[in-house]
Formats: sequence, C-alpha cells, structure tokens
Amino acid sequence: MHDAPGEWLDEDEDRTWRAFFETQVLFWRRMARDLQHDTGLSEPDFAILSALLEAPDGALRPYELSEVTDYEKSRLHHHLTRMVGRGLITRSPCPDTPRAAIITLTPEGRAAITAALPQRAAHIRRWLLAPLTPAQRTALTEISHHLQPPLHNP
Repeated sequence: MHDAPGEWLDEDEDRTWRAFFETQVLFWRRMARDLQHDTGLSEPDFAILSALLEAPDGALRPYELSEVTDYEKSRLHHHLTRMVGRGLITRSPCPDTPRAAIITLTPEGRAAITAALPQRAAHIRRWLLAPLTPAQRTALTEISHHLQPPLHNP
C-alpha cells in the first residue's frame, strides 16, 4: 500500500505521474501559444468569450465567469477591465442588484470568439487528436471520464 505519509511514488507510479503531468503542461503551453498567435486571444479571453457566447443574451455575472477561468475575484476584475478596454465585452450594473455587474458580449467580442472557434478546433486536432489512433482516443476518453469526480462529490 502506498498511502503512508512521507512515502513517495514507486518507479511505475512516478513514471505514470510524470508522463501525465509533462503532457498536460506541454499540451496547454502549445494550445495557449497557438491561440494567442492565431487569434490574439489568451486562454482566459477564450474561456470568458466562449461562456458568454453560450449564455442567454450573451451575458453573465462575474461570479459565473470566475468558474470558467478559475480566477479569484480581483484577478478576474482586472482581466475583465482589460477586455472591456479592448471592446470585447461590456460591464454594466445588474438591474436586480445594482452593486453587482453584468458582463455582456459585444459584437466585436462575438466576432473574435466566432473566428477563434475553428482555430481552436484545428489546435485540438493538431495537438491532441491527430497523433492518436482511434483506439487511443477511445482509451483517453475512458481514462478522462474515469478520473473525473462524480458530480455529487466535488
């Protein structure tokens, strides 16, 4: 059993962990680099614009957007301010709660994310799907689902 405090991974466990970790780091580094290069959007820009594109009326509250970026309140506020300055979103008072804000996708933001979506699909194909056989993709899907916690157990 390998659950004792202070015990490190055995050789096989360490090899699995390192392969998984290094692949994740390299994958997201490539994805972020290509997204920025091809679209001018950062990963948080893409996440926020995608969430707004899917939202009713293209609008969400900041706390809802914090879930897609995993940013804490202050960092998200600064990022949203930069996006407002670039014309991708607007920030306005919430009609129900004046101290709260509503973040809305602008036509420029909609154009940016609509143009970025095919690029993102190409990046996913290039860095994840194309190198794998159909059987490997099926295995990756099954492993990924298996590693996700159940919805009722955060």
